[in-house]
Amino acid sequence: MKRWILALSALLIVALMVACGGAPRVDWTLSMTGAVDEALSLSYKELVDEPQAELNELLMQRTHGEDSVGDWSGVALDALLQRAGAADGWVSITALAADGYAIEVTRDEVEGAIVALKEQGEWIAKADPEHGPIRLVCPLTPADRWVFQLTELQVNAP
Repeated sequence: MKRWILALSALLIVALMVACGGAPRVDWTLSMTGAVDEALSLSYKELVDEPQAELNELLMQRTHGEDSVGDWSGVALDALLQRAGAADGWVSITALAADGYAIEVTRDEVEGAIVALKEQGEWIAKADPEHGPIRLVCPLTPADRWVFQLTELQVNAP
């Protein structure tokens, strides 16, 4: 009887650890449109299931306040562009946020960019819901050109 109780307790502990450490359930969709062969619409869960890229000790330059250094992880923008079949000559991406904010970033500015799901190892959706659940993080641009609450990436060709 004791073994059965111990086994059941161990199983419950493992189940709780998995439930607490996994990705949050978030109702969010990221679209990729514009100069692509196939428009994409990816749910938050689908983004979580994609291979994740790491940006470590990335300088986050701020227009207001102090600069900081942080770690980010998420889906490489290059992988999403390839999956959607972005036009060979694309020149920029317009990133749109849930609040209507939009910014155009050049091809050079998004080199090495990710659609971040985690900051400092924590899910953005849990740790910073006001700025989550996903964020465009571009290591070659100041942080004021990054977009939080990202909903759409429009690929622009000349």
